[in-house]
Amino acid sequence: MLRIESEREDDGRWIAEVPALPGVLTYGTSEGEARAKVKALALRVIADRLDNGEPLPHEIAGVFETA
Repeated sequence: MLRIESEREDDGRWIAEVPALPGVLTYGTSEGEARAKVKALALRVIADRLDNGEPLPHEIAGVFETA
């Protein structure tokens, strides 16, 4: 399971990030919007890593099982 952290910035925007995936950080006008955007970005980054043979974060490394 990947953890999402979010907080409100001084200017009122919300920021959300997935610490296990460096650079996966988004802003939104609400906490829900920021979290939704960061989930979508995290999935894109995970797909890119799989396409390029890069390792996944240990939190989700066992999500796929070879049959």
